[in-house]
Amino acid sequence: MDLTSYVDNIRQELASVAELGGDESRALAERLAGPLESALRLALLDALAAATAEITRDLAPGSVELRLRGREPGFVVTPPPSGPEFPGEPEVAEPAVGPPADVEESATSRISFRLSEHLKSRVEEAAARDGLSVNAWLVRAATAAAATGTTRQPQRRTPRVGDRYTGWAR
Repeated sequence: MDLTSYVDNIRQELASVAELGGDESRALAERLAGPLESALRLALLDALAAATAEITRDLAPGSVELRLRGREPGFVVTPPPSGPEFPGEPEVAEPAVGPPADVEESATSRISFRLSEHLKSRVEEAAARDGLSVNAWLVRAATAAAATGTTRQPQRRTPRVGDRYTGWAR
């Protein structure tokens, strides 16, 4: 996405307004136009990043990422998976996922949790495979789990006659 046309439009608007003030205003606008370009590009990138986060939140478990190549932004869209997430699991239509109506749209929270090194490396591999950051992958996984209302728990083995157990019991 080329931001140059947007920056040029703002520069032209500044020049048009400066025309109303005479030669001094016009000269000042010309001197300000150069330094303002980087501030305008940064403001536009901030707006694109905020839009990307909002779209990702509404698209979960899919995602949208903003990436910079040089000075130009680009988008990477990862659609939600279309088939069952786990082999052998029946395909279920997923409900629409979004923030609750009573939560402010821009509210975010930070959470810390501990993972085993093995699980952490598996999460990093899965995120890399999907082309996502670990944070975006975890948000997508948590959103999908919260939307279905269930989590995959390991199946417990039913004890058979003759199994031997040792240890303490209360």
